[in-house]
Amino acid sequence: MDPPPPNAEVRLSVAQCFRTLSTSSESKDISAALQTLHSYLDEGPESSATAAQRADFRRAHYSRTLHFLLTNIHADWLHSFTSAQRTELWDSLFLRGPPEQALLVLMEGIGQLRPSRNLDHLVSITERFLQSGRLADLLWSYCLQAAPCDSPQLRETLLGRVVALPDLMANRLHPNNKPLFLPQLYYPLLASAIITSSLNVFVFLSAHTRSDMVWQRVCRKLLENVPQRWMESVLTGLVQAVSGPDALGRIIGNLVLTNKQAQFVITHKLLLLQYKYETQVLRIILGYLAADRERRPLLIQVLRSVFQAWANPSAVKHTPLEQQLYVSKALLMSMSLLKDSELQELRSDLLQCLLGGMQSHLNSSVVRIRHMGMVVGECLSSRMNINETKLKFEYDEDEETQELLSLLSPATGEEPDPDAVNGVDSPQEPTDEVPSSTVSGPEPSKTNPDSDLDSDDELTPYDMSGDQEISKASPPRYLRDCLETLMSSDDSVRVELSLRVAESLVRKNAFAAKEISVQMTKVLLHMENKYNINGFLVHRQAVMTALTVIDCIPVTQYLTTEFYSLNYSLRQRLDILEVLALAAQELAKPVTVKRDPSTDTTAHLTPYPGDNPVHWRQVIEKRIQSKTKRLSKGHTQPPPKATPNRYAPIAGYFFFPLLRNYDKPQVTFDLLGSDHLVLGRLIHTLGLFVHLAVNAPIAVQMGRALLDFVWSVRYHVDQMVRRSVLFAVCSVFLSMPSQNLLQDLSDQLFETRTWLADVAEGDPDADCRGLAIQSLVLLDKSLKKQLQDPQALSLES
Repeated sequence: MDPPPPNAEVRLSVAQCFRTLSTSSESKDISAALQTLHSYLDEGPESSATAAQRADFRRAHYSRTLHFLLTNIHADWLHSFTSAQRTELWDSLFLRGPPEQALLVLMEGIGQLRPSRNLDHLVSITERFLQSGRLADLLWSYCLQAAPCDSPQLRETLLGRVVALPDLMANRLHPNNKPLFLPQLYYPLLASAIITSSLNVFVFLSAHTRSDMVWQRVCRKLLENVPQRWMESVLTGLVQAVSGPDALGRIIGNLVLTNKQAQFVITHKLLLLQYKYETQVLRIILGYLAADRERRPLLIQVLRSVFQAWANPSAVKHTPLEQQLYVSKALLMSMSLLKDSELQELRSDLLQCLLGGMQSHLNSSVVRIRHMGMVVGECLSSRMNINETKLKFEYDEDEETQELLSLLSPATGEEPDPDAVNGVDSPQEPTDEVPSSTVSGPEPSKTNPDSDLDSDDELTPYDMSGDQEISKASPPRYLRDCLETLMSSDDSVRVELSLRVAESLVRKNAFAAKEISVQMTKVLLHMENKYNINGFLVHRQAVMTALTVIDCIPVTQYLTTEFYSLNYSLRQRLDILEVLALAAQELAKPVTVKRDPSTDTTAHLTPYPGDNPVHWRQVIEKRIQSKTKRLSKGHTQPPPKATPNRYAPIAGYFFFPLLRNYDKPQVTFDLLGSDHLVLGRLIHTLGLFVHLAVNAPIAVQMGRALLDFVWSVRYHVDQMVRRSVLFAVCSVFLSMPSQNLLQDLSDQLFETRTWLADVAEGDPDADCRGLAIQSLVLLDKSLKKQLQDPQALSLES
């Protein structure tokens, strides 16, 4: 007798299982029946059912099985199971089959049962259904192929259950609803399932589009029908998911030529308006445009737009550094994809943009922007072959500059040769290197019988690496001799020795230093490094700082007067500010031990503040911590000994002369015009003077004057100046007592706070935004402290 067909065999087996579950009371028979039903859901070669039987069970009997289980949910055999047995034999039937059928049956059962232990059991299974990713399986099953028994009514019902599940569960379980069924948790879970299914669709399509032209046309037709309001989101996710330009071309084809929205997103928005993407995204977009002859005109259009954005002086000043770096990368990659014939046609236009862009970048006060301009200028001049010469700049190479340099060479999409990767054995070439064993000691000659005789070759050489050349000149012992040498000597050795010992002589003999302090400061300020002395700037600055500390008022008056004088270079004016800042910091420090200039390591060139904004944050955070009250059980160490502040009585000599004539342009100096670097450094130095004058009586007057000065340049185009302004504002808030802020600056506080809020929210520079936030915190703390003690203002007034 022939065996029954698979569908009849499955029907008979399922019917037998139902009879056993309905009539039998033996746990062994019940477990066997449930395991038989499980066998039709098992996958792999271990399953006792064939693939045809499993498919027939899923199609025709799975939903009927779940309904039967719900009908017998009150059966005694179910409640006799242990928790582990129930999870393995009963619950898993709802979690392993077709997810759309399981979800509909579960929702139907929850709607029919009254509040009871059985209802809690179904709710628990539904929770596990959602947590185990079955929603993603449900969506993916419909992406692959609709079920044979599917119908529009079934789809509509299933869609209603999926979308309205939080409402349905809330109406049924209230007030004992589960957190997973709340909208705050369920809809993100549903969105994650949609994303997972979309990624699976993408992987499925991309695998088929590699060699199948039909699937390529399917993908392109699919993207052509994407609504315009969704086009940007689709393309943005696509360029981040594809593996390379070829994959993007296979999927979207020439969509950028037929769809204006797609063209705007690919050629403009992802290149010029957004800068959060990795370099690989730029490589994919530009490579896609260059890969097809019909799309190459768009590559030329992109190159022109990116070049103009890179060379725009306003963009260099106002756009964030990250966006400028992003545009620079796009520019270099676009140039690398141009053919020589295309480059010759664009040569004149590109050269004009290059010259303007180089000037804008090199005029910037931001070091990273200048380095960016140097690297791009070098690369573009090399690619354009201007007059067969190449630009070459001096800059410190870091990861950023190295990445930019590497972008001019187009990356190949070919995979490396496996032989090269695995390291195929190759014949070794002869080498001229001497083995280390032959160098460790003399090798006796085997052919020379007189090898044991005395010879100079066998003498061990003496290590002279640490020896120093003895100088015929001796360093000066008197400060006036030192000054005379610096003024008139043409002997480079004597000048170097005098410069090296000058600081020590100044600090050891204060009386002699005061006699010639101004004269020597003048000589040093005008001194040039014509002998190429190592550490010239460091020693020169250290001597001028020592003179300012020893004879403070005369030297400070001279330097502050010369700052606005004619015929000084910007470097000399910066030197004046740096010396004054170092001297003020030294005077403000407590005198604990006698200072030894020979071992001092604090003398150094102070960098421009905008180059290291982290230092500002450290200063401000330190002051914030010092103003924060903390409770402790007692002193863990003895309190520091009180010492006089040498800076506080003379702070006005440092501060107020620098506020004179700032708005009067000189022949070689325009502080409020083009000399942004000096303006930023001046504001930062003034803020430092105010910060060091904390608790001094003159601090209030200095803070009020500084706020008046910086208010006119708070919206300066240069980000370094804006950083300096915000640092100065932080210094004022840290140094002025809270009662003085309300008493002396009450008219300006509201406007200042509004300005700081605008900067914190909308300034293109991240450091400016951070400093603005810190200023707001300091201002709010000061005002809160004062307003909480209303009597303090009247008493202290």
